[in-house]
Amino acid sequence: MRTRHLAVLPAAVAATLLLAACGGGDDAASGEASEGGVELVTAGSLTVCTNPPYEPFEYEEDGEVVGLDIDIVREVADDLGVELVTKVTPFEGIQSGADLNTDNCDVVASGITITEERQAKIDFSDPYFDADQGLLVPEGSDLDSVESLEGRTVGVQQATTGETWATENGLETVQFEDLGLQIQALKTGQIDAAVNDIAVLGPFVSEGFEIGANFSTGEQYGLGVKKGNTALLDAVNGTLERIREDGTYDDIYTRHIGTAPASSTAEPSPSDG
Repeated sequence: MRTRHLAVLPAAVAATLLLAACGGGDDAASGEASEGGVELVTAGSLTVCTNPPYEPFEYEEDGEVVGLDIDIVREVADDLGVELVTKVTPFEGIQSGADLNTDNCDVVASGITITEERQAKIDFSDPYFDADQGLLVPEGSDLDSVESLEGRTVGVQQATTGETWATENGLETVQFEDLGLQIQALKTGQIDAAVNDIAVLGPFVSEGFEIGANFSTGEQYGLGVKKGNTALLDAVNGTLERIREDGTYDDIYTRHIGTAPASSTAEPSPSDG
C-alpha cells in the first residue's frame, strides 16, 4: 500500500489544506459547506455525478459504482480530507453543466470529452485520458469504415461526441440514453453497429462482437466543476498532478485499461482551457 506524505503534495493541494487548518469558523456561521477553502455541496463530502454503465470508467460492481473515473475522483476527495459520495444521473445533465449549476454535485466525471461547447458551460480540469471513437460490430462483420456504414443503422449515446462524430459523417443514427442500452440494441439486431469511445467498447469483444474500426479524433477526457469554482478546480488539478508524479495514475490506468498508459496520456495540452 502506498503511503502519502503531505510534504510531496503539489502547491495547489497543499495550499487548500493549509487554509483548512487556519479557518472554518466563518463557514460554520454562514452555513456554507467548505473543506480546505473549497466550498462543497455537502460538508465533509465530495459529491460526484456519473453515468454508468460506461466500463471501465464507471460501472456497478456488487452494488457499488466503481471504475477509473471514480478512483481518480476518490484521490481528489482524499487530498481534501473528505468522503466521496457518488450520484448516478443522466449524461445530458452531466455534460450540459445542469447537475453542477443546481448543486446536485461538486464534480462531474463520466468519460467527458473536453469540447469548446462544453467549456462554455463547465470548467474542465487538465485532461486525464486520451480517447478515440470506436466502431463495435458483430463478430465477422464487414463493417470497418465510414463508407461501409452507408445505409446501415448506427447506435450512438445521446449528447456524446460519438453522436456528433456520427452525425457529421452523415451516418443514420439511433440515440440511446446510455452505453448499456446501446449494446443491448446491437445484441438484438435493432442497430447494425455502435459508435462510442473505443476504451469502453473493449469489454464487449468477448460477447460476440469485435472492434471494426478505430477513428482517431484527438479527444481527451476531463473532470468538470461549476463555472467559476476556481478553488475546487485548482484542487482537482493539484491531485491530477500528484497522481501523475507519484505513480498512482499509472496504477489506476493499468488496473482498469489492462496496459500501462502511453507517455502522452493525461498530459495537459496547451490548447485546453
